Amino acid sequence: MKRSLTKKLLDNAAADLAAISGQKPLITKARKSVAGFKIRQGYPIGCKVTLRGERMWEFFERLITIAVPRIRDFRGLSAKSFDGRGNYSMGVREQIIFPEIDYDKVDRVRGLDITITTTAKSDEEGRALLAAFDFPFRK
Repeated sequence: MKRSLTKKLLDNAAADLAAISGQKPLITKARKSVAGFKIRQGYPIGCKVTLRGERMWEFFERLITIAVPRIRDFRGLSAKSFDGRGNYSMGVREQIIFPEIDYDKVDRVRGLDITITTTAKSDEEGRALLAAFDFPFRK
């Protein structure tokens, strides 16, 4: 019963991610067993997508213009979330900020992590690049 419940939750999360990204997500599996979390090696634990090309630009545009402004109490994104190599990571607490997700059909509110990988060599270059795309950094 527990395994089927977990599979259903993961399938629903994958369906939400597919709707948001426009492509089928890859199911990630546990590399090691962790007794504290009650997971075994090879157990499906999440899903991810890597967007490139046209889909990437469409998602980036929707993220900046539609999704991010719909975040509750939004005051801008932190400019400190760079990794030292010009890549930016951010967390979203609710998948319902994306217009592709129908609020009435959501079984559970889920968060997701978004990493924007750039060709910039430093955080300053990455910040300038994203600012040129009107990325809503906190003032």
